[in-house]
Amino acid sequence: MADVLSQAQKYIAPIIEDMGYEVVDIEYKKLYNQMNLTFYIYKQGGITIEDCERVNNALDAPLEQYDITQGQPYILNISSPGLDRPIKTDKDLSRNMNTEIEVALLQPQNKKKKLSGELIGFDETTIRILSKGKETIINRNNIKKILPYIKF
Repeated sequence: MADVLSQAQKYIAPIIEDMGYEVVDIEYKKLYNQMNLTFYIYKQGGITIEDCERVNNALDAPLEQYDITQGQPYILNISSPGLDRPIKTDKDLSRNMNTEIEVALLQPQNKKKKLSGELIGFDETTIRILSKGKETIINRNNIKKILPYIKF
């Protein structure tokens, strides 16, 4: 599976990015007894069904040419990341600057396994959040998951 993902990133993601979309995640996993290859794409202003259709149509020939699944059948999915998609990359962090996030930790920090606050900065090793007027620095190697904070 890792080989399929690395080949998808190497050969297919650049095609999608050349079309003006950002590939924010790629999944290759079994769903409903069939393998599914899913590309999550992003663009400023949101993703429409027409965007998904456009990308899907553009990938037919390259996927056949590169045969990244080595002849194994799969279902191709093109999707928007959704509001609650985990924040994984530096681009995701940049996009979420000055917004509320929730951070699940591997090891407790200040006796808490979950922290939330406004993302105010990050670098290669840490992220910084502001919560109730207090800045907290979190080591990225202690982060299990970062999610946007969604208010209802």
